[in-house]
Amino acid sequence: MTSSSVDLTTAQRLVAAAHAEAQRRAVTVSAAVVDSGGHLVAFARMDGAEIAGPVLAVDKAYTAVANSTATAELGVLAAPGGELFGLQANGGGRFVIFGGGIPLRAGGVIVGGVGVSGASAADDVACAEAAVAAFG
Repeated sequence: MTSSSVDLTTAQRLVAAAHAEAQRRAVTVSAAVVDSGGHLVAFARMDGAEIAGPVLAVDKAYTAVANSTATAELGVLAAPGGELFGLQANGGGRFVIFGGGIPLRAGGVIVGGVGVSGASAADDVACAEAAVAAFG
């Protein structure tokens, strides 16, 4: 990993960690890691995972980086009456406001993001958290 972004070796390790957690939970997911600019670094879809996962996993990771917060938190902020209401209608349609995307921080700086999609929001979040833990 460089000081400003996530490298390929690290990103692949994080995808593997997310998939390992999915296997432990007996679910199938897609997992993606983006760099500090929101560009895809690594991605893998487990056999049998849903077809929407490849788009949603990447966009969850992108959203987490672009908004400097977990996508689960954005769901609350973007709800009617929330301070970011309507956020999901921005970002060229890429902003995802349900769980599974988490920014990656090193030294207090966002260096990338992880996104997981394909199971329940709770399972997606747990798999993304496993990737973040592997990053730490």
